[in-house]
Amino acid sequence: MRRMRPLPIAALVATSVAGLPTAAQTPVVDLGEITVSAELAETTTDRTGATVSVIGPDAIANAGQTRLTEVLATVPGVSILARGPIGTTTGLTVRGASQNYLKVLWDGIDIADPSGPQVAYDFGRLTTLGLGRVELLRGSQSALYGSQAVAGVLSLQSPRPEREGTSQTLALEGGSYKTLSGAWTFGMKSGADEVGLSLSQLRSSGFSAADAKEGNTEPDGYRATRLAITAARGIETGRIGLAGFVERTAGDYDEQFPIGDGTPDERSTATSRGLRVFAEARAFGFDHTLEASGFSIDRTLSGSTAWGASRQDYQGRRTRIGWEGSRDTALGRLTLGADTTRESYAQQDDFGGFTSSGDGVARISGAYGELGAALGPATDLALTLRHDEHSRFGGQTTGRIAAAHRLGADTILRASAANGFRAPSGYELFGPYGTATLEPEKSRSLDLGIERSWQGGAMLRATLFRIETDNLIDYVYPSYIQIAGETRREGVEIEGALPLGPAMLRGAYTLTEGSNPPISTGNTWNSIYGRHQIALGLEADIGAGWQAGLGLRHVAERQTLPDYTVADATVRRFFADGTEAYLRVENLFDADYQLWEGYGTSGRAFYVGLRRSF
Repeated sequence: MRRMRPLPIAALVATSVAGLPTAAQTPVVDLGEITVSAELAETTTDRTGATVSVIGPDAIANAGQTRLTEVLATVPGVSILARGPIGTTTGLTVRGASQNYLKVLWDGIDIADPSGPQVAYDFGRLTTLGLGRVELLRGSQSALYGSQAVAGVLSLQSPRPEREGTSQTLALEGGSYKTLSGAWTFGMKSGADEVGLSLSQLRSSGFSAADAKEGNTEPDGYRATRLAITAARGIETGRIGLAGFVERTAGDYDEQFPIGDGTPDERSTATSRGLRVFAEARAFGFDHTLEASGFSIDRTLSGSTAWGASRQDYQGRRTRIGWEGSRDTALGRLTLGADTTRESYAQQDDFGGFTSSGDGVARISGAYGELGAALGPATDLALTLRHDEHSRFGGQTTGRIAAAHRLGADTILRASAANGFRAPSGYELFGPYGTATLEPEKSRSLDLGIERSWQGGAMLRATLFRIETDNLIDYVYPSYIQIAGETRREGVEIEGALPLGPAMLRGAYTLTEGSNPPISTGNTWNSIYGRHQIALGLEADIGAGWQAGLGLRHVAERQTLPDYTVADATVRRFFADGTEAYLRVENLFDADYQLWEGYGTSGRAFYVGLRRSF
């Protein structure tokens, strides 16, 4: 019977190096075979050609970080674009492409905001609280996930019970900027039946979003509360289950135009909800999965400017229904599926007495298939094809081919090629500056990689990548238009791990080259990524029950900002009763740097935490 597939992405290294965790972010390296949901059908880590980094629950717990972006920043190819403290607008780039081109799922629910100028997820609200697993799949993946999956797919998963009976975890942390956070998780498992609950809350006074060294002194605080549930029950023919969450956030920010205008009253509030239900059963020779999911977000931006009071209300809605079936054939594992998604967007703006509004609905429906075949004992191939029909621009066909070839027990060659697309957002189509005749942006990607592992945990992996996008959507007064020319990102990702007695050293390097057609300065392809990115992490046992870690990140040759180097350190103490205490120092050397021009970052900050599992 096929298992629930809330994270249906290929995995290269299970519970392994999520790129290069820093010392405070070191997962347990396990290069052995495990069963994962690779491509659309289940496979094992040595039989997929896709490029993916996995951060397991131990790695997330050991990281000791509150902002998940601090962990993601150690993954090859990822750059963080934060505009201030936790809770303020934060994006990222994957191989030089912004979050607008990254599909983000939580327990299989698409959580990108349909009400934004582009459909994207705001990573400023993303924390490690109540999070169990992270997978980042890189490259164009529209054949698997439809629109937006151009740079890749980020799949997040809530904690799930791993042992029979009941289990609980309690985590508390406090530190700089009057930050307090807590998380409680509960799990109950009995055979195929399981329930997982998580509740988390965070409060922080923060620091000024606009850089303090430019005269901005007011702190921008943030608070967030999240409740999530997962449940599954075995039935005679298969399994049924659900996953859902509700999250409420409120925070201060400094408006962009201009930054720090002397009116420190800008505030953002948001309530988001998500729900996915599914049923799995075997019938007519196929393993079937039926699912339905929904996501909604209501958010408000308010404040005042030199032109008067401002308020913007946004609403985004998304519903999806899908079916998938798979079976073994003489050629290999065949998977077929179909889904339909409806997105709606609405906004009401009042900016200094000037009002505007926009709303619209778009539907996209698709059908897809995949064949996973073994071409001999050492080679595996997966072919995926998908066709989508959009209510505005018609049809779009995408495909992907991924292959893995094993050179002995310790070396794997991987290759994948795919095309993808990004459908125009509701704002780009229906907003005050929208153009209803926009076409989708189209992309192509190629990955070539080699991975070698040695006994004791040493490993080395190198991947060449290239992403091309054309038919770009850009804002040129007074509306959004299509831009002629090709946008290109290419480079290499290198990552490795080396055991040094009681310590483990990890490192990652990414080189990203790029070119753009003539586009506006506000276009997301002008995002500030570094041509060179280096991450190093060292973690060591320093005595009975003691562990220390040091992590360093260096980013060089950014488009408009100088190079920077930032280091973190962590000391942990483990007790026999399942309790762990830790001290984390962020920005250990008090580096002065910016991730987005004009916006501040944390100085040296201290946090203490306590975790208990029982």
